[in-house]
Parts: sequence; structure tokens; C-alpha cells
Amino acid sequence: MRNFAGALGALALAGVLHAMPAAAQTHPAGPTVGQIVQRGHLICGTNVGRQGFSSVDSQGRWWGFDVDFCKAIAVAIFGDASKVRYVALSSAQRFPALQSGEVDILSRNTTWTLTRDTQNGFDFAIPNFYSGSALMVPRALNVTSARQLDGATVCVFPGSTTERYLADFGRRHNITFRPVVIENVREMTAAYLSGRCDVNTQDATGLVSIRALETPNPNDHVILPEMLSKEPLAITMRQGDAQFRDLISWVVMITIEGEEQGITSANIDNFANSQDPHVRRLLGLTPGIGRAFGIDDRWAYNVLKQVGNYAEIFDRNVGKDSPLRMERGLNGLWNQGGLLYSYPIN
Repeated sequence: MRNFAGALGALALAGVLHAMPAAAQTHPAGPTVGQIVQRGHLICGTNVGRQGFSSVDSQGRWWGFDVDFCKAIAVAIFGDASKVRYVALSSAQRFPALQSGEVDILSRNTTWTLTRDTQNGFDFAIPNFYSGSALMVPRALNVTSARQLDGATVCVFPGSTTERYLADFGRRHNITFRPVVIENVREMTAAYLSGRCDVNTQDATGLVSIRALETPNPNDHVILPEMLSKEPLAITMRQGDAQFRDLISWVVMITIEGEEQGITSANIDNFANSQDPHVRRLLGLTPGIGRAFGIDDRWAYNVLKQVGNYAEIFDRNVGKDSPLRMERGLNGLWNQGGLLYSYPIN
């Protein structure tokens, strides 16, 4: 019975691969992509709710910066942004869910660290957002620096890099914090707003979102100037499938390259007759870009057409076209003072 079921699964996968263009079949899909194709959708672990990054509306539709990168990966594999099932995971739940295979990837403000990379069995795509841990306090406390917080109660997520960096900052400056460990982001926000915690600490992106969208008056709250850490946030997967890791990194880089080339979801078809060799490779007009991953040569075109370039993803979710109005800062292109950089497509 087991062999019969396995044979049926193999036939189903073969049928999907047979439907792919010949260029895509030159190198078979790696094990993770093969499993995703056989299942029929990507399983993306994301946040339980972080405005601008990962939220679900009243109709059950997911949206946000992290969600858009889940969609982009689904588009690369299937050509269809809807081929994703989202799993809401807390900070403590995310790594067990990834290790167990409950989800294929994490796209939820996860920091690439040495320990996670070398000891915990995870791989990381190139960072798609650069941030840092920060501290938010009520303006009424008249605090202008984290060094004035000796003895303060601090809301913090368990098992997060922020928890570790808070402790490191306290030891470095001989400051004693009283952590209030809360796993759920909504409960943490409620604890902070009710005065149970003097300080809310987490990734700066979360604090910007909370201050802008969940406080009665954003001006009543101050994000202190000290950054406790460097936080390169990256899509995370299990170790053991380099092809899958490479595919996700290139999905991120394609959105960056699209912005650098001035290619958007709205104007991409204007490049159909481009004679620029680089653009032709990028959009799959010259065969080869999908061959290494076992997917359609038009995958990068599909990502940019259906999801957009990095600027479009950033602006609509967290930037100038969103309620958060975050500045690009470190998340600008390399030639505009930021850290975003796509590798050569050849």
C-alpha cells in the first residue's frame, strides 16, 4: 500500500514537471521544491499579527511585507501567488514548526544569527529587511535614553534575539531590567499600554507599527535612539537543500534587481522587446534563468508582474503608501545609501 501511494505521488509530480517548459526540466527540482509541487502549495510560517508585515483581514486574506515574499516564492514555483497556505506562529512556536516540517519556510521577522545558522539546523536566504531591536516608552516618563531605564519593567518576547540583546545591554551599562515575558504580540501591546510594562522592546519595525496603528495617540510614545542590535531579517528554511535556499535568495534579489532596472508590475510588459542582454535574461526572454531550479524560465517575470519589485512591496506595506510611512533607510538600494544589492544574473 505504501509503495502504491508513493508511486501515485511520483506520477503526480512527474505530471506537473512534464507540464513545465523543456528548459525548466533540464535540472530536476530539488527535494523541497518537489515536495511543494506535489502538495500543490507552499506552507509559509508567518507572524500572528504585525501590521504592515503580516496580517489577516476579516475575509481571511493575508497581506503585508512578509506575506508578499511568501507570495513571490509561490509565484516562482507555481506561477500563482495564491498557492500559499499561511500558518500564524508566535516567536516561540516558529522554530519547532520549521524543524518539524509543519511549514516550509519562515517569513516573519527572523534574524540571521550565527547560532541559528550553525547549531539549530537552519539556512537563510539573503536578508530582505535590515532592522534592529529598539525600546519604546511613554513620553510621560520623560526618558530620552535607554541608560535612564535602570529598574524598569520591560515587555519582551521569550526566546527572541531581543531578549538576549536587552540582557547584553543591561550588563554592558550596569543597568537592571525587570523582564515581563509575553509570547503574544497583542497581549504584549495591551500590557504596555495598560502600564504593566514601562518599556516595550522588540524589533524596531514592530514598535513603529504599534505606535502608528495601535496606540490612542502615537505622539504619546517615544522610540528611544539606541539600537540594541543589528537585525538582518531573512526568510528561513531547514538546512539540507541548497537549491531551495538559492531559489529563495534569488526571489529576493529579483525584486531588488527589478527596482534597480526600473521594472515594475505596471510597466514590465514594455520591456518585452528589450535588446538589453541583462533584461532579457532577467525576464526569461533568453532561456536559462529557471533551469538551475527546475522551474519555468519566466519565473522572475511572473514574480515582478504579480507581486512587484522591492520598492512596490515596501511602499504599499510599510513605506510611503502605507499608514506606517517608514523611511527606506538601510533598506534602500546600494546606490542610494542603503544595503540592498542584487548579484549578477548570468
